[in-house]
Amino acid sequence: MQIKEKNVHKFHINNILKKLEEKDMDAMLVANFNNIYYLSGYLSTSFAFLIIKEDPIIFVSGMDMENAKNTSSIDIVKYESYDRMIECLKEEGIRNLAIESDLTANVYQKFNDFNLTISDAISTERMIKSDEEIEKIIKATDIAHKSLIELNVRDKQEKGAQEWECAYELGYLMRKNGASVESFDTIFASGPVSSLPHSTPRQHVLDTPVLVDYGCKFEGYCSDTTRTFIYTERQEEISNIVLEAHDKAVDAVKAGVKACEVDKVARDIIAEYGYGDNFIHSTGHSLGLDIHENPSVSLRDQTVLENNMIVTIEPGIYLEGEFGIRIEDMVLVDKKGKLIGNLPQIL
Repeated sequence: MQIKEKNVHKFHINNILKKLEEKDMDAMLVANFNNIYYLSGYLSTSFAFLIIKEDPIIFVSGMDMENAKNTSSIDIVKYESYDRMIECLKEEGIRNLAIESDLTANVYQKFNDFNLTISDAISTERMIKSDEEIEKIIKATDIAHKSLIELNVRDKQEKGAQEWECAYELGYLMRKNGASVESFDTIFASGPVSSLPHSTPRQHVLDTPVLVDYGCKFEGYCSDTTRTFIYTERQEEISNIVLEAHDKAVDAVKAGVKACEVDKVARDIIAEYGYGDNFIHSTGHSLGLDIHENPSVSLRDQTVLENNMIVTIEPGIYLEGEFGIRIEDMVLVDKKGKLIGNLPQIL
């Protein structure tokens, strides 16, 4: 473990401890794999429990001890049982225990001797990306964009390839170009099913238009891009509206602006053209170790954007039974938004 990484982990833990202290919390129980990785450099393959306190410690599964010893910047101890872990906490006088919002009910019940409070301390800390995190997200984006160009969707469409084939080959190309895995299950939707925002690739010859929503991970960090390949004047008409909403929303991204204000920019443009009811999801979301992180770029999210946040901008119009168009890019928040990657919006 490099000293630089240890210092980063300590910096984040100290920030979280301050947040916990403000809420009169003695410690925080962390079971989410990516949260543990974020704070220690150790990515569990089975289960683990991180206790954030003045001297943080990770209870590690026996199967993972070698991995944890080689990667964790935080002290580790072999997990024996819930009872032993709880006993250790009580010995330190811990009573008020913060937990993550996604802690399973089974684990929650094990700790009901403590005063449990859901805390967003870690998710809030993760909203601001370090320079190293930004570099990894940019690299993941570059890999993904290069791979889509290499796939050559229009050529695949002309040759009668099927949706599942294209999704599978795109995953292969991203791995070949340096990714570890896809960020999420690739969406490769064509024809009428492109109006389904989360369509699953089918054993079906590519129709038109072709909507591709995809991304990959590089050293744990995600990318997320959508492109829609259009073929008719009607599709071009809708695509131009979506592109205008996309570009204006990208321009609206900057430090000091609320996430909901960015969403409103995209939503108002689409509504002006009469398609407000056909824009059926939020304008975007943050991402990092997870494909969806806080803040969301939605009407209800009042989060003020800060430097080094990264958000997606992905407006869309979905015409049931006809087709859907979505264009998505990632934007780094600064004095003005900085588009990540150089893949043309229209291919």
